[in-house]
Amino acid sequence: MARSIKIHPDRKKEVLLAIERNGFLTQGDLAAHLEIALSTVSNFVNNKPTSISIFEKICEALGLDKREITKPVGQAGDIVSKLSTPPDGFFAYDPNWVGREQLVTELSEKLRGSCRLLLILGLTGIGKTALAERLAVELQNWFSGDWKKKFKRANFDNQNKTKDFAGVAARWLEEWGEKLSAEDKKPERLWWRLVKYLQENQVLVLIDSLEALLTGNEEEGWGDFADEWWGKFFVSLLSAESCQSRLIVTSQDLPVKLVDYRYKLFWHRQVLYGLDESEQITLFETTGLDIRQESPDRPLLLRIGKAYKGHPLVLRVIIGEIGESFNSNVQAYWNEVSSKIAEVEKALAEAEANARKIVGADDDWKLHKLTQRVRLEVNRQRLKAVFERLETQVKDAYILICAASVYRAPVQEEGWLMQLVNFVKRLEDQQYNEERKERALDELCNRFLAEESVNHNNKRVLGQHNLVRSVALEHYKNLLQSIKH
Repeated sequence: MARSIKIHPDRKKEVLLAIERNGFLTQGDLAAHLEIALSTVSNFVNNKPTSISIFEKICEALGLDKREITKPVGQAGDIVSKLSTPPDGFFAYDPNWVGREQLVTELSEKLRGSCRLLLILGLTGIGKTALAERLAVELQNWFSGDWKKKFKRANFDNQNKTKDFAGVAARWLEEWGEKLSAEDKKPERLWWRLVKYLQENQVLVLIDSLEALLTGNEEEGWGDFADEWWGKFFVSLLSAESCQSRLIVTSQDLPVKLVDYRYKLFWHRQVLYGLDESEQITLFETTGLDIRQESPDRPLLLRIGKAYKGHPLVLRVIIGEIGESFNSNVQAYWNEVSSKIAEVEKALAEAEANARKIVGADDDWKLHKLTQRVRLEVNRQRLKAVFERLETQVKDAYILICAASVYRAPVQEEGWLMQLVNFVKRLEDQQYNEERKERALDELCNRFLAEESVNHNNKRVLGQHNLVRSVALEHYKNLLQSIKH
């Protein structure tokens, strides 16, 4: 019978996270807590043989399953333990969730500290809700008592759910056991009661798709609340002397009226981007696609991941399609989509090598229509709504995103505005004043459809996510066709 055992190499990151999660600053602290040698803990962490009794002792201290920790991540029968099991009703954070470990640690610390309101912002499908749910799981041990009774959520992406403050506030309060009279159900009373309850009780509230609550106009922007009581509610929580509760809010749009620097100590905004290469590799392997079997020079899956800038939703859709329609045969999938990915790679390489090739008005990118499932689950269900909402709410910003899609790579702000002016002349035969141009650009930045960065000359530049550009190019060409007809 074996007298020693070791963790699987795939599990080292999970073990390190468990050490942090349980309050041990170093491996030495864990060793001292268990009254064992530091070298023994080091052997455990680095998948070296450890005596069975010590192995079980460490697993118990870290809350790890002593059987699962010896198996590779994603092995059949393994639920891929992620600190704890997601509660019922969580639909975005699942066993295949990967990456963002450092971000989870940083944001958890903020929420355990003075941060009362965390805004998670970014492009549709970029993983905002999944991160919010992941943080909720991480914060389970922060609450005393029954966690399920302490947690509430509202998903405003659901068109059938009420969006008015009074309806949501009344439901939450009643579910928390608060008795409400007819008088109490007036908005001003609900506002006072809900703020008071959240101040005095330790509660976690998750609000999805805050953009559905926002309104505005061309002149003043689109970042105010359609129901004024929502605005009063958030500001009251931020301005209160104390507050025991925490709110996690996801949004595709920046709620401009809510971002008040007077209360900066109590709120934090986190803009989310795609998965980096190492996180993509982990995602592929966790879902059963072995990237090591590919060509070491140019792995096909990573070429796809790079084209989409690690966009989690797209990668999830592609992984599902490879498994279901191509029997997990990556090469067969690549044969189906290679021409579309190669076109994007070629365009980006040309722009990088030659500044004169940075404009590609004739590009015909198909990233949002790569395959049938991408067309359905990414374009029709997500991106189409983003562009329709932009066109309806802020037509100037919609025209700007289309006009700027001719750029293959980020350029300075002046380049975007020049394209806007030229395009508008063709569309409307009229001039844009400076204020109108700035409002359109601000709106794109507030909706994270324009990516801001700094170039090698230390100049601020604007670009579009490859997926956004793919859609914007199609709209650009449709607008040109409308001019001709």
